[in-house]
Amino acid sequence: MSAKNIGIPVKPPENECDDPKCPFHGHLKVRGTVLTGVVYKRRMARTIIVRREYLHYVRKYKRYERRRSNIPAHLPPCIDVKEGDKVRIAECRPLSKTVHFVVIEKLEEK
Repeated sequence: MSAKNIGIPVKPPENECDDPKCPFHGHLKVRGTVLTGVVYKRRMARTIIVRREYLHYVRKYKRYERRRSNIPAHLPPCIDVKEGDKVRIAECRPLSKTVHFVVIEKLEEK
């Protein structure tokens, strides 16, 4: 069984899995926001924490401040990542109380 098209131009994973919450081999549909971040923690089963760092403009001081946010995301077994890897995550339906994103691609380091 090959990976199905999820509607986002990403390279499908080479491995196969039987996870129903996988957008490539299961029934999960992705929609909405697509974000990029770094894998910060990988201590849960099939869930990772992705850290995003961004700049926020403060009008009063006419400067930028650095901010960061941690986003929990579902990790399908067909995508192999470890802490420190750069990944792309996409919004999906709520998978648990806090998880609303799924990993769709591991970005290659240059």
